[in-house]
Amino acid sequence: MVRHSKLGVVSRMSSKCNLFQIVRRFGSNCAALCLLSVLAIAVNAQEEHPTLALGAQAPDFSLPGIDGKTHSLSEYKSAKVLAVVFTCDHCPTAQLYEGRLKKLVEDYKGKSVQFVMIQPNDPDAVRLDELGYTDVSDSLDDMKIRAAYRHFNFPYLYDGATQETARAYGPKATPHVFIFDAERKLRFEGRIDDSQRENLVKRQDTRNAIDALLAGQPVAVNHTGVFGCSTKWKSKSASRLEYLAKVEAEPVTVTEADADALKKLRANGTGKLLLINFWATWCGPCVVEFPDLETTYRMFRNRDFDMVTVAANMPDEKAGVMRFLQKQHASSRNLIFGSTDTYALQAAFDPKWEAGVPYTVLLAPDGKVLYHQTGDLDVMALRRVILANLPDPDYIGHRAYWASR
Repeated sequence: MVRHSKLGVVSRMSSKCNLFQIVRRFGSNCAALCLLSVLAIAVNAQEEHPTLALGAQAPDFSLPGIDGKTHSLSEYKSAKVLAVVFTCDHCPTAQLYEGRLKKLVEDYKGKSVQFVMIQPNDPDAVRLDELGYTDVSDSLDDMKIRAAYRHFNFPYLYDGATQETARAYGPKATPHVFIFDAERKLRFEGRIDDSQRENLVKRQDTRNAIDALLAGQPVAVNHTGVFGCSTKWKSKSASRLEYLAKVEAEPVTVTEADADALKKLRANGTGKLLLINFWATWCGPCVVEFPDLETTYRMFRNRDFDMVTVAANMPDEKAGVMRFLQKQHASSRNLIFGSTDTYALQAAFDPKWEAGVPYTVLLAPDGKVLYHQTGDLDVMALRRVILANLPDPDYIGHRAYWASR
């Protein structure tokens, strides 16, 4: 049982540091995680994040951007209209609005309108199973990766470290738009438009608000609801730790595979996208990239996706392979060559595979090769191929987003 005295200490600490600092002090064992759960519930119950009221003055901010500079509200004082948009990397709804945000920036260029995009989420509060529709999470480095890949044409600022700006504005979901007039009074708060599917849009709420302010007119509809992923406040960090602990407690196994098993593996009878990685304990690049592969598996495993690792070690090296897999908490399906005839097993899987490890292949449900790499893995390229080929019956349009540039 958790003692009340320790809970009191943690509660006092929570006002001065984040949950990961608490974990470092009390440990990451079950009791500590239970303690964090209690604290997270208490914090969530007490913590409210009201949305900035219409007519309020724009709260100041000083935030790092993807350009390596620090940006503040005063930097945009010359613009007649300022649109502050809270958005992020990992949310599939926010992703579907990236192109529309770029179009807004382009359409209002030279018209005294300034757009500023702010990422409000604490990346330590985003669970791995919440990354099933993205290549990256929400850290500043991840924001730089997404911005470069999608050629963002707007300031993209990071608030995940303190969330002070998010608390001042109160975004409920990503994306969430706040539009201010020349005096920096809030005149519109809500959505970009009325559908995450662009072909179904009937009302351009953000455009309408900007056009009204530029014309010196009141905004006819100055508030709407928003739709997307909820803001990931720091109080959710304990949930991420609990989920990670649960995943890492799953059993780890390794099974010997003969030539027939490898032929069957290559045919892919899983009905899912299948990622197969051939590696070995003695292979430096294999060991280095293995954690990225395991993270990728944890990100996508709740979708139509599976992963199998195949150690190219000899059968009598199984104990060493098992030790490595356990250290990595590799709970995917794991195989090891079941014969000392390495070349025959290579040919059984793929007669054209005549090189060494690492060797990574992504197969479609029909066995078609969607991605293959001999040598060092480009994990971002791999994740994007996975996303571009995962069925999206539960979020139509997302697959097309990843299949296009």
